[in-house]
Amino acid sequence: MSDRTSLVNELWLEWRIATRFLVDNYLQTLLIAIGIAVGSAVIVFITALIDGLQINIIDRTLGTQAHIRLLPPDEFNHIAAPPSGTVQLVLESKRAQGLQSISNWQEILSVLSTQQDIDAVSPLISGPALARRGAARSSVALMGVDPVQYQRIIPIQKDMIAGKFIVGGGNAVIGKELAQDFGVQVGDKIRLDAGEGREATLNISGIFSLGVRELDSRYVYLDIKQTQTLLDLPGGITVIDIRVKSLFSADQIAERLGRLTNLKAESWMQTNGQLLNALRSQSMSTQMIRVFVGISVAFGIASVLAVSVVQRTREIGILRAMGSPRRQILHIFLLQGGILGLLGSVLGGLVGFLLVQSFNTFGPKLFYIPVNASLLASTVIVATVTGVVAAAFPARRAARYDPAVAIRYV
Repeated sequence: MSDRTSLVNELWLEWRIATRFLVDNYLQTLLIAIGIAVGSAVIVFITALIDGLQINIIDRTLGTQAHIRLLPPDEFNHIAAPPSGTVQLVLESKRAQGLQSISNWQEILSVLSTQQDIDAVSPLISGPALARRGAARSSVALMGVDPVQYQRIIPIQKDMIAGKFIVGGGNAVIGKELAQDFGVQVGDKIRLDAGEGREATLNISGIFSLGVRELDSRYVYLDIKQTQTLLDLPGGITVIDIRVKSLFSADQIAERLGRLTNLKAESWMQTNGQLLNALRSQSMSTQMIRVFVGISVAFGIASVLAVSVVQRTREIGILRAMGSPRRQILHIFLLQGGILGLLGSVLGGLVGFLLVQSFNTFGPKLFYIPVNASLLASTVIVATVTGVVAAAFPARRAARYDPAVAIRYV
């Protein structure tokens, strides 16, 4: 117990001396604390801004598409092998890809539902058709879905601007642009022609707006059975949509699922290569900003404490002469660096949080910037550690002072 009490008393003494040194040079302490606060505020605001921008971009992009799509493999022309002893010169070209079906999709869905890294799966049958109303004609993409499973992939209900997302029973849901081109609204009729005499007249039960003109003018949602009939794919589907738990692991998961199902697997990272590069560039820029701000904070703390060592030479000598070990002197200056980093980062984190809230309240409101508690905590921790590390060199210099020489210092 006595050893523990002695250790507590020693730590308390070191803390009092460190804070006393900082208070005595309050103007110097205030200036470096403000500098650290500015750096911390920049880190919090820039990081939160970039994170919010990335979340917004991803939501807008992936809000209309699955993370992974499983499709039938491409078809190729197969040429018989030439007779033995002969040479055959062949110029091969890829076969034109017709509408292909995944016939065993129920079994595949059962297998996929057991995968721990998959959040949701949904069957989809998609193909071209011609929409007609009076004299108006438009090429559309039929989307046959199971409404419950599909909305776990694409929450389209929140994008409905009229009616409800009801498919089946002779109902269809169309996009805003198509509805405007045809001059229709909920309750009107639309005729779909998939060719070869396969036609159907359907009631418009809802109108959606995904915010992408191409999709709003082409997508027509039906139930799976109605779409299978129109596209002449009885019992089959053309795509399996997948939502994964780890968004940026989609590439690796897609590769594994392709081998598992013998289907062609495409992840959002493959189909949105430019977006992915932009996100990575933004993240790299944020890290560079944080590193350079951290370096500037470290140099600021180190320079202030180096000056403090010179100013406190006499006091250091007295402490050493009174029996303070080198270790205690070292701890005093390390504590000063940690205190400066802690105070400045807490103040800067608060300022950064207020800046973000001001942006959300008074800014252009193009997107919302969230501020995670982990961002504020990590900023404080990094700044405090940086303060301790930056204080290491001045602290070692102070600890090396010879007490007799230091006391004579004027």
